[in-house]
Amino acid sequence: MEEQEAQQKELSRRVGDHLRFIYPGHDNDELAEQLIAEMSLGRNLQLVDQHHNNWDETDSILITYGNSVMKEGELPLHTLHRFLNRHLAETIKAIHILPFFPFSSDDGFSVMDYLAVNPSLGDWEDIEAIGKDYSLMSDLVINHMSSRSRWFDNFKKRIDPGKDYFAEGNPEDDYSQVVRPRNSPLLTAIETDDGERHVWCTFSSDQIDLNFRNPKVLLEFVKIIRKYLNHGVAIFRLDAVAFLWKEPGTPCIHLQQTHEIIKLLRTLIEHYFPEVILICECNVPNRENLTYFGNANEAHIIYNFSLPPLLLYTLLSGHCRHLKTWMMSMPPAQSGTSYLNFIASHDGIGLRPLDGLLEESERDQLVDTIKNFGGRVTYRKAREGFDKPYELNVALFDALKGTIESGEDEWAYQRFICAHAIMLGLEGIPGIYIQSLFGSRNDHRRFEHTGRNRSINRHIWQEADLEAELADTNSLHGKVFAQMTRLLKIRKAQPAFHPNATQFTLHLGEKIFAFWRQSIDRSQSIFSLSNINSDSQTLNLADINLISTDEWLDLIGETSISDLGGQLILRPYQTLWITNSIH
Repeated sequence: MEEQEAQQKELSRRVGDHLRFIYPGHDNDELAEQLIAEMSLGRNLQLVDQHHNNWDETDSILITYGNSVMKEGELPLHTLHRFLNRHLAETIKAIHILPFFPFSSDDGFSVMDYLAVNPSLGDWEDIEAIGKDYSLMSDLVINHMSSRSRWFDNFKKRIDPGKDYFAEGNPEDDYSQVVRPRNSPLLTAIETDDGERHVWCTFSSDQIDLNFRNPKVLLEFVKIIRKYLNHGVAIFRLDAVAFLWKEPGTPCIHLQQTHEIIKLLRTLIEHYFPEVILICECNVPNRENLTYFGNANEAHIIYNFSLPPLLLYTLLSGHCRHLKTWMMSMPPAQSGTSYLNFIASHDGIGLRPLDGLLEESERDQLVDTIKNFGGRVTYRKAREGFDKPYELNVALFDALKGTIESGEDEWAYQRFICAHAIMLGLEGIPGIYIQSLFGSRNDHRRFEHTGRNRSINRHIWQEADLEAELADTNSLHGKVFAQMTRLLKIRKAQPAFHPNATQFTLHLGEKIFAFWRQSIDRSQSIFSLSNINSDSQTLNLADINLISTDEWLDLIGETSISDLGGQLILRPYQTLWITNSIH
């Protein structure tokens, strides 16, 4: 009993410390009690170990919309659940269902009601059913809300709840320092019952930024988090969280109040749900992204946003010097934290994370190549006063169907599988976008229908068509799916691929990208060797220092390696996972 009281006192102190930083001068004692009460709701306090890993080598995350696979006359969440259980039950551990709430735009990211499931997808029972079979990951769209939400209606009527829930600005103020992910106007004029007001719109005029200067908004979101936990959510993706706090005269991104709010949410959650994971989604340059780990007291996981464009450039250019330089600069994630590795998602491939990693001319080459391969480019408003490329909108398979120098070629499939073999071997947890699982192509028809660039990589599959493709061993989609799931199955059996296992970059020239992983208990080593060029490459095995007393095997090719003084020939875009321990 005394220990429980001591823990409760410590939690109250920590929550109070967070609040005093965020809201100096506010009555934070009462607010702290409210936040703790909302999060606990009958749960007992848990001992907190910030350096405990809630993951291992068996973890991987599938990223999907609730309606990515559909069957006529059936709710999409039923169809999705059946597809997952039929094809991925032994392969994928966690499912990220992209915003499944009622929405008004942006394919779910303009939420109208945080506490409801979009009835065109299903209901909370359907969400919970998937959460019983897989670790369920949900978006917490925390920066903004739909202009058609009840809260925003109340904002316009000047009544609660909602009257002071949205960020406002003065059009006469100087916003030149504000970092923008879009080239749309920052402020939108709105007629309210007490006159015209200008609301802050980081992303679009339908996505109104919330006002976290108002402690009531923070309290509302703690209530929302608790509701999601009740429905089985185990992983929270904090969407666009870097823009959360607005401060006149600053860039309004990565402000310390934003970091403190994330720390507060983690403190509250981990004391009652220590197995739950917070992921920060910050599509920004690498050095800025790393700050969201805090001191292992902020995000458990951060997206490895530099990886997608850098790996794409590597495979399109045929050399890996930039990828190696970046890899050597990445700090190992300490226990209790991890990277989320991905190379495609529902969004485009962000270009801001390339800042400081590629020359401007190289970035331009990348943009031009993707345009030539049928992709689109989304722009943002830069501080210099002109638009800059912000993200590449393209299906990953089409992004990899050739090279910068030669254009389209016959190596698209091999290049695509190589990209994923590299990603799956890296330190961190792999995230696989459902379209990449099948090798989906650019959906120009969907783009033309919606007029939105991102729609090009948001294909909706009819279940019967997809099943036919996957059953056809000669189909591109069937070949991709078979090899992707095979790699995932191999990966999950290797202790050296634990997200926090040791990683070192190897130096084997510019055309072979290589790294070494070693399991936490040091019993297994894996050398990942990838030819990132369209010409075969010869490798001297002596260059990677395989220990002669061990037996070595390529896990992907299932071939043994006996002559450690000999040579290997790597075919174009071939990857080897050479290990000394078979699991």
